[in-house]
Amino acid sequence: MADLSTDIQYIKGIGPQRAKALGKLGIATLQDLISWFPRRYEDRTALRTIAQLQPGETACVAAMVAAPPALSHIRRGLDLVKLRAVDETGVLEVTFFNQTWLKNQLRQGETYVFCGRAEGSLLHRRMASPIVEPLGRREATCRIVPIYPLTAGVSQLLLSRSVRQGLDACTGILPDVLPDEVRQAHQLCRIQYAYENIHFPESPEALDLARRRLAFEELFLFTIGLGRLRRRREVVHTAPMADADMEVFYRALPFALTQAQRRCIDEALTDMRSGVPMNRLCQGDVGSGKTMVAAACAYFCVRNRRQAALMAPTEILARQHYAGLSALLEPLGVRCALLTGSTPAGEKRTISAGLASGEISFVIGTHALLTGAVAWADLGLVVTDEQHRFGVAQRAALAAKGSHPHTLVMSATPIPRTLALILYGDLDVSVIDQLPPGRRSVKTYAVPGSYRPRIYDFIRRQRLEGRQTYIVCPMVEESEDEAAGERKAVTEYAGMLQREVFPDLKVSFVHGRMKPREKDAVMAAFAAGETDILVSTTVIEVGVDVPNASVMVIENAERFGLSQLHQLRGRVGRGSHQSYCILISDNRSEETRQRLEVMTRTTDGFRIAEEDLRLRGPGDFFGQRQHGLPGLRVADIGCDTLLLKEAQAAAEDLLARDPDLATCPAAAERVAALFARTPTP
Repeated sequence: MADLSTDIQYIKGIGPQRAKALGKLGIATLQDLISWFPRRYEDRTALRTIAQLQPGETACVAAMVAAPPALSHIRRGLDLVKLRAVDETGVLEVTFFNQTWLKNQLRQGETYVFCGRAEGSLLHRRMASPIVEPLGRREATCRIVPIYPLTAGVSQLLLSRSVRQGLDACTGILPDVLPDEVRQAHQLCRIQYAYENIHFPESPEALDLARRRLAFEELFLFTIGLGRLRRRREVVHTAPMADADMEVFYRALPFALTQAQRRCIDEALTDMRSGVPMNRLCQGDVGSGKTMVAAACAYFCVRNRRQAALMAPTEILARQHYAGLSALLEPLGVRCALLTGSTPAGEKRTISAGLASGEISFVIGTHALLTGAVAWADLGLVVTDEQHRFGVAQRAALAAKGSHPHTLVMSATPIPRTLALILYGDLDVSVIDQLPPGRRSVKTYAVPGSYRPRIYDFIRRQRLEGRQTYIVCPMVEESEDEAAGERKAVTEYAGMLQREVFPDLKVSFVHGRMKPREKDAVMAAFAAGETDILVSTTVIEVGVDVPNASVMVIENAERFGLSQLHQLRGRVGRGSHQSYCILISDNRSEETRQRLEVMTRTTDGFRIAEEDLRLRGPGDFFGQRQHGLPGLRVADIGCDTLLLKEAQAAAEDLLARDPDLATCPAAAERVAALFARTPTP
C-alpha cells in the first residue's frame, strides 16, 4: 500500500516514463504530486449553443461532427485538420493545426464539446485549435478545470491525469494535521475533501472551502515552525556585550544620522547587550543608510574586543563597502580587511592569520568568507548585505565560524511587516523608514514603446552632460532555458543599440549567465565611466553605486513586480544630479496602468510594497526565493490576513498547551519536513 513518501513511478497509472517527465517539476513523491496545486482555474461548466457564441469570447459548445474531418498539407511543418460541427442553432467551422491524429479520432455523427476562442462573424462562426473531448467525459470541459504550472514535456492533461491517479492512491491514508478541535472551531473541511476539491472542484463553493482549509493549515504549520525556531534561538545564551561610548563613532560621521537610523542602531545594540544572540533584519529603502547601522554595530562589537564580518553578494559591492567603511572605522582603531575570491593567495593567508590572531577586527568580503581556511579568534557579529541574495544555509555557515555570534541581515527590499514576518519569521525586524535629508527623488514616467526615439534622444542629451544610462532589457517568455533566452535578448538588444542607435557611444551588457568575474569587470567599467550605456537583466537590481548614472530605462515594465521596479529604479539617483526612470510598456490593461501609475506617484518603497501586495498578492518579491524559509503554496498574505490571525492564534494556543506537539504527531512531522532545509544561525 502506498504512503505519501512513495516514489510516484510506483503509483498506478503513472509509471517510470511519466514520473521522469514530472521529475522536471521537482515532483518525486506522492506528497509532492498532490501538493502541486493549480495556479488558477477556468470555469468551463457552461455550454453555449453555436448561435450564442460571441466573436472574441472563449466558450464551450456541444456540437456534432457533420462530415468526416479533412486533412490538408499546407507546407512542410504545417498540417491542417478541418471539420464542420453543427447543433440545432447553427454551424461551426473548426480548424486544428498540426494535430493530424484528430482526423481519425473525431468521427462523423458523434457529438463533442469544443472549448476555445470563437472567431469570425455572427453568421460564420469559427474556432482554431480548441480543446475537444467527447460529450460526457468531463475531463477538460464541462467543469471547473485546474490550470497547473508546467515545464517542457509536461502538458495540462498529463499533469491533471497524474494528480487524479495520485489522489486515488491517497484514499484513506491522508493524515489530518489539524487537531479536531481546531478544525471544528474554525469551520474547516476534512483533509481528503480539501485535496479533492483544490484539484477537481465540484463547484466554486467547494473550491473556496478547500482553499480556506489548506491555506489555514499552511499558515498554522508555518506559525508552529516559526515559534519553535524562535524558542530554539532563545535558549541559546552568549556573554552580554558591555556598554561602549558610541558618541565617538557618531562624531566621526561626516553627517548626522536620521532618527530612524538611530532607532535601528539602538534596537541592535540592545540585542547585543541582552545575553541572547541577535537575529535581526534591518530593512530600508535604497539610500536609507543601512550600511551606517552595520558600521555602528561593528564598531560596538570591536569596542567589546570581539570581531565582526560583513558579507556582500558581489565582489564589487564588497570593495565598495570596504572603501567606505575602512575610511570611517580605521581612524577609530578598527583594523579592517577585504577578502574576496580574487584576493591573491599570499594576501589571503596574511588576512586569515590576522583574523585567527585577533589582529584584524573587521573583515568585509564575499562568499570567500565561508571557506574552511578562514577562522576567527572571536567572531561576535555577522552582517549579511542584501539578505535575499543569500540562503539561510550560507548565513548559518558564516555564523558557525563563531560561537553563537550576533546576526544582522540587511535588505533594500521594503516589504510590508506582515510579509516580513512570513519571509523572515526567525528574525526580529527593524525598519529604516526615513531617507537622509537632501536626497533627490527620481522622476518617473510610464510611456508606450512609440516613445523610444524620444527616449534615445534624451539618453544622448544626458550623455552630453556627462551622465550614464542603464537599460533593463525586455524579459523573455518562460522557456526550457530561460537564462539562455535572457542572455540572447540582452546581447542582441545591446548589439542593436551599438550599431543602429549609439554607434558613437560605448554600449556594454551584463546578464546572469556571465561568470561573476566577467559581471564584476563590466560593472567596474561602468562605475569608472568607461561605459556610457549598460544593457542588463535584473542582475543589476543589486549592484555597485554609480553616482554618475542618471537614467534607468525599463523595457516591458509590466512584467516586473512593483517592488522589483522600485529596486531597479534605486540604481539611479545616487549622486547630486537629477535622475530619471522611464517605464516602457505597450500593455494596455487597466491593472498594468494602475500599477505603473503607482511608480510615477511615489518613491516611498514601503508604500509601493503595500500597493504591490494589494494588487498582486505577495508573489515573489525577490524574483527568486532564497531566504530559506518554506514558501506559501496556497495562502496569500495579501488576501488572507484574517485567516493568518486565526491560524496564528490557534498555533500559539497549541504550542502553549503542547510545545513538543506530543498530541499532534502528524503536525510535528509536517513541520519538521517543511523546515528541514532551514538551518538557523
